[in-house]
Amino acid sequence: MLKLSARNQIKGKIIKIAKGATTSHITLDAAGTTLMASITNEAVEDLKLEEGKLAVAVIKASDIMVRIEA
Repeated sequence: MLKLSARNQIKGKIIKIAKGATTSHITLDAAGTTLMASITNEAVEDLKLEEGKLAVAVIKASDIMVRIEA
Protein backbone atom coordinates (compact mmCIF):
# COMPACT_ATOMS: atom_id res chain seq x y z
CA MET A 1 0.00 0.00 0.00
CA LEU A 2 1.23 3.47 -0.89
CA LYS A 3 1.92 5.69 2.12
CA LEU A 4 1.39 9.43 1.88
CA SER A 5 2.16 12.31 4.21
CA ALA A 6 -1.05 14.11 3.21
CA ARG A 7 -3.69 13.68 5.91
CA ASN A 8 -6.62 15.06 3.93
CA GLN A 9 -7.84 12.04 1.99
CA ILE A 10 -11.48 12.01 0.91
CA LYS A 11 -13.13 8.95 -0.65
CA GLY A 12 -15.73 9.34 -3.37
CA LYS A 13 -16.96 8.26 -6.78
CA ILE A 14 -15.83 9.72 -10.08
CA ILE A 15 -18.96 11.21 -11.63
CA LYS A 16 -17.43 13.04 -14.60
CA ILE A 17 -14.21 13.18 -16.58
CA ALA A 18 -14.00 16.09 -19.02
CA LYS A 19 -10.95 15.68 -21.25
CA GLY A 20 -9.34 18.71 -22.84
CA ALA A 21 -6.36 18.96 -25.17
CA THR A 22 -3.82 18.22 -22.43
CA THR A 23 -5.71 18.36 -19.12
CA SER A 24 -8.73 16.52 -17.76
CA HIS A 25 -11.16 17.87 -15.18
CA ILE A 26 -12.21 15.15 -12.75
CA THR A 27 -15.42 15.55 -10.72
CA LEU A 28 -15.72 13.42 -7.58
CA ASP A 29 -18.85 12.96 -5.45
CA ALA A 30 -17.76 12.58 -1.82
CA ALA A 31 -20.92 11.86 0.22
CA GLY A 32 -22.85 14.66 -1.47
CA THR A 33 -19.95 17.12 -1.68
CA THR A 34 -18.49 17.73 -5.13
CA LEU A 35 -14.71 17.94 -5.46
CA MET A 36 -12.92 18.82 -8.68
CA ALA A 37 -9.34 18.29 -9.79
CA SER A 38 -7.38 19.12 -12.91
CA ILE A 39 -4.82 16.50 -13.93
CA THR A 40 -3.03 15.63 -17.13
CA ASN A 41 -4.66 13.32 -19.65
CA GLU A 42 -1.60 11.10 -19.24
CA ALA A 43 -2.31 10.75 -15.50
CA VAL A 44 -5.94 9.79 -16.25
CA GLU A 45 -4.68 6.99 -18.48
CA ASP A 46 -1.94 5.87 -16.07
CA LEU A 47 -4.36 5.74 -13.13
CA LYS A 48 -7.04 4.08 -15.26
CA LEU A 49 -9.63 6.61 -14.07
CA GLU A 50 -13.17 6.06 -15.32
CA GLU A 51 -16.57 7.48 -14.49
CA GLY A 52 -18.29 5.36 -11.83
CA LYS A 53 -15.06 4.15 -10.22
CA LEU A 54 -14.27 4.80 -6.58
CA ALA A 55 -11.30 7.09 -5.96
CA VAL A 56 -9.61 9.06 -3.21
CA ALA A 57 -8.93 12.80 -3.42
CA VAL A 58 -5.64 13.57 -1.70
CA ILE A 59 -5.32 17.21 -0.68
CA LYS A 60 -1.98 18.58 0.36
CA ALA A 61 -1.64 22.32 0.51
CA SER A 62 0.47 24.76 2.46
CA ASP A 63 -2.26 27.42 2.22
CA ILE A 64 -6.02 27.22 2.03
CA MET A 65 -8.12 30.34 1.50
CA VAL A 66 -11.60 30.61 2.98
CA ARG A 67 -14.12 33.37 2.43
CA ILE A 68 -17.42 34.13 4.11
CA GLU A 69 -20.57 33.74 2.04
CA ALA A 70 -22.69 36.86 1.96
